[in-house]
Amino acid sequence: MFALIGHPLGHSMSPFIHKKLFEISGRQEAYELCEIKPEELKSRLPEVIQTYDGLNVTIPHKMQVIDFLDKLDISAAKYNSVNCIAKENGKIVGYNTDCIGFLRSVPEKALGGKFLLAGCGGVGRMMALEAADHGGDITIAIRESDSDMAKGLAGEINEKFFDVHVKIVLLSEITGNYDLLVNSTPVGMYPNIDACPVSEEVISRCENIFDAIYNPNETVLIKTAKKLNKNATGGMRMLVLQAVAAHEIWYGAKFDEEQTDKIISEVSAEVEKNF
Repeated sequence: MFALIGHPLGHSMSPFIHKKLFEISGRQEAYELCEIKPEELKSRLPEVIQTYDGLNVTIPHKMQVIDFLDKLDISAAKYNSVNCIAKENGKIVGYNTDCIGFLRSVPEKALGGKFLLAGCGGVGRMMALEAADHGGDITIAIRESDSDMAKGLAGEINEKFFDVHVKIVLLSEITGNYDLLVNSTPVGMYPNIDACPVSEEVISRCENIFDAIYNPNETVLIKTAKKLNKNATGGMRMLVLQAVAAHEIWYGAKFDEEQTDKIISEVSAEVEKNF
């Protein structure tokens, strides 16, 4: 039995995705939503960990659960963030499969090239650090109100990766050509589906585009990129592939590309149906 913990969980796609993955693996497993308020975490989490064979973790608990674990995998230690918990040889181990899903969703060569990140909070920090780890030349594009956060991220990158160049610009003042544009902002997400974080002119100067948003399946950013014949990928791939990574961790599951692509299509159709 497995579950997602977080608060609030609302209309999560996790049960749909994980049940599909269990079906492909030929396993009869339950996957539940387990809502835990922040003030309840200390009293409830130890019992929840014992109750389930494995857990996924979402906001606001990704950092707070660390205190309840025996060990962090390098994927979680790297970001001080856990979104997957597994039981291994009597130990409770935390992983970060968000980064695995992201790395499997974007071209590796582009990640190490000229990298443009829209936004810098939450998942954007992970994306920027992965680009830095691949030797990317990083530009962080932000709203003026996010200046301090962006400077903090740039400082963290420079501290960890001495040879990586980081530049901060406003979203309205992006210049130059890029190998990869990644959107980590909520701009374009349901219900504000007519918005786009950058102009069409900026998109035209980017070879590959990745949007972390998965609802809608195709944001204005992705639609515009495809219109311009760019290699464009929406956030549904990352969402499914981070779940795939959890199954690999929990019980050594194996999935081929055809199977994961089928689930991505099915989840996309489910999102279209429900929103």
